[in-house]
Amino acid sequence: MLVACLFLFTFLFSACYAAKPSVYIQKLKNNHYRLMVAGKPYIVKGVCYNPIPIGMDYDYDWWNDPAKPWITDGKMMKEMGINTIRLYQVGRDPQAVKQVINDFYKLYGIRVLLGDWLGFWEYPCPFYGDDKFQEKVVKQVVEMVNLYKEEPGVLGWILGNENNYSCLGHVNPWSNPEVDAETDPQKQKLMRAKIYYSFVNKISQEIHKIDPHHPVGLGNGELVGLDSAAKYCQDVDFVACIIYRGKTFGNLFKSLRMTFDKPLLLAEFGADCYDANLKKEDQNMQAFFLESQWMQIYENLANTKTGEGNCLGGTIFEWTDEWWKHAPDYPDGWKIHDTESSWSNGSYYFDIQALGNKNMNEEWFGLVAISEEMVNGLNKRTPRKAYYVIREFWKNPVTKKPAAKKSR
Repeated sequence: MLVACLFLFTFLFSACYAAKPSVYIQKLKNNHYRLMVAGKPYIVKGVCYNPIPIGMDYDYDWWNDPAKPWITDGKMMKEMGINTIRLYQVGRDPQAVKQVINDFYKLYGIRVLLGDWLGFWEYPCPFYGDDKFQEKVVKQVVEMVNLYKEEPGVLGWILGNENNYSCLGHVNPWSNPEVDAETDPQKQKLMRAKIYYSFVNKISQEIHKIDPHHPVGLGNGELVGLDSAAKYCQDVDFVACIIYRGKTFGNLFKSLRMTFDKPLLLAEFGADCYDANLKKEDQNMQAFFLESQWMQIYENLANTKTGEGNCLGGTIFEWTDEWWKHAPDYPDGWKIHDTESSWSNGSYYFDIQALGNKNMNEEWFGLVAISEEMVNGLNKRTPRKAYYVIREFWKNPVTKKPAAKKSR
C-alpha cells in the first residue's frame, strides 16, 4: 500500500509539474506580478527589432537576407544584456521565421515576443465591425501560434500595437452600419471600442486553447480605451503598452492598476537621438531619457517597495535606425537619413523649441546607428551611447535620478 501511494504521489506530482506552463505570469500575495520562465523570475530587457537595410522599406524580407542580420545583431545584443526582442509581425516564410527564432535563442539566449498587426494596416481600413474580416484575422493569428508555439525561444504573443486609436477615428478609422446609426460621437467611440476589445478577447481565448504555455498581450496605445478593455478583454494576460512620455512614465503604473488590473509590459518606448532644434545628433539626450525610463521600470517591478509592482520589463524602440520611415512612399528617400521631424511631443523637452515644435525624428530612434559602409554584407552597425548606458544600468540597476544631461 505504501509503495502504491508513493507511486501515485510521484505520478500526480510529475503530471502537475509537466502541465505547468514554461512561461507564465505569477500573481504574488502582495498583488504584484512577475513573469516566470522555466521556473525563474524573468525581467524583459528587450528591443523592438526590424533590421531594414538602407535603401529598403518596411516590405523588405529581412528574414531571408543572405547576410543574416540577426547573427551580427544577436551577438551585439547579448553583449549589451538584451534577453528579448519584439517582432511586430512574422515573416511570410515559416522556415525562415523559425531559423531566426532558433538562432536568437540557441546562439544568444534571446527570446522572442511574436506579434500580429490584426489587420490594422489593411487598405482602406481595418473592418473590425465585419465578421468576415474578423474571421480572416483570427485564422491568420491561429496559424501563427500553431506554427511557432513549440519553438523554445518563444516568450509570448502580442496582439496589435496601437489599434485602439482606430476606435477613436484618429488612425485608420472604421465603422459599421450599427455604429453609423448612432448619432452621438462619444457613444460611437464606445461602440467601436466594445467591438474591437471583444474581438481581441476572442483571439486571446483561441490562443489559450491551442497554447496554454505562453502569455498573450494586448498591444495598446497609451492607456486609451482600457476602461473598455476591462469590460470586454479580460482574457489577455498582460497589457503591452506603447508609450512616449519622455523622462518619466508619470502615473502610468498606478493608472493601469486602477483601470485594468493586468501586468504591464512597456512594449514600445524610447527616445530619438537627433536634436531637431540644434539640427544635429545628440546621443547624450537619447541616453538620458532611456536611463530615466529604465529606472522607473525597475521601480515598478514585483517586490519593490515604492512602485506598483505590476511591470514585467520593456522593449525599447528600437535596435537600429530605419532610414525609410520619413518618406515611405518615395524610394529615393530610403537612401537618405532624413533629419526632418515628423511630429511633436513636449515630453521630450530638450528640442521642443524646434520649428513648429516638431521634435520627434522617426529615423533616429536606434540604439545602434547604421551607415552606408558595408561589413559582411550588412550596413555597418555602430552602438550609440545609450547602448552602453543601459548595459551598465542592467548590470547595476540603481534606481536613482539620472544625472542631468550636460548642457550644450
